Amino acid sequence: MEAMAVFDPWPILEFCLLCGGAYPSKRPTARHSSLLKSTQKSMLLVLLCWCIGATVLLYVLYSWLIPTAVQFNGSLALLWHDVIVERALDTLTRSTRPQRLLKAVQKRATRGDPQSVISAIDHFCRHSEWAMNVGDEKGSILDSVVSELNPEKVLELGTYCGYSTVRIARLLPPGARLITLEFNADYAAIARQVISWAGLEDKIQLVEGASEDWIPRMKEHFGIETFDFVFLDHWKDRYLPDTKLMEDCGLLRKGTVLLADNVICPGVPDYLEYVRNSLSYKSSYFKSHLEYTKAEDGLEKSVFLG
Repeated sequence: MEAMAVFDPWPILEFCLLCGGAYPSKRPTARHSSLLKSTQKSMLLVLLCWCIGATVLLYVLYSWLIPTAVQFNGSLALLWHDVIVERALDTLTRSTRPQRLLKAVQKRATRGDPQSVISAIDHFCRHSEWAMNVGDEKGSILDSVVSELNPEKVLELGTYCGYSTVRIARLLPPGARLITLEFNADYAAIARQVISWAGLEDKIQLVEGASEDWIPRMKEHFGIETFDFVFLDHWKDRYLPDTKLMEDCGLLRKGTVLLADNVICPGVPDYLEYVRNSLSYKSSYFKSHLEYTKAEDGLEKSVFLG
């Protein structure tokens, strides 16, 4: 008769200890208690390493890989920066992008120095958080047009946080006047503080409201007969209607220059078709890039011929 096999319970105990299960009825030895502690430490170490690795991966994706991947595609860049990142940061910081931009200006810029305000915003947008300003690259084109024209009466459609407003106003001659329209009250509140920090309140009049409501009231409310220069950088579907509205209201004279931003990205095909084919305008395109990216964008300069 074969000898009966002897049952050894310790492999089962070790399995229970490793899996964190209940102990068998027999109290474990010191060796197995030590094994349990060692296993728990190993599991915590693995979990900690996994968390650190996941954090590093997310940081690389957020700060380098995805921004690098989308910078050559305007639509993806806008989706990433202007929707995903902005909403995430708004939730995490309980603040808005314009508020964060203002803090950057107050921290880095010198009060009363417009150029330092521009530089502070450019630094914020390139190194901290993208924002929908005209940007430094297209801003240089804007500077050239304004300097060449030397306008005395300027209309800006779309203030946002006041970046382009400051860029334009700092180049205007003494006694010049810039009226800037902003539909969003929250943006307007930030822009007023940015303009004040730049020390340009005497040249700029910021008006809250819809462009289609204010354009017909320019002559009556502000005493403006015609504008020398108009910068369009507001809702893209308003470029063409507001241009025609300015024509109808007699706010454009022979030689008035219209400069439109973002004509490629997001794009304003109806506006481009109109100014490029109308006998009332002589238009030229300045190729550039979407602000703070490598995606193609540009400015359309249109001279009103009367």
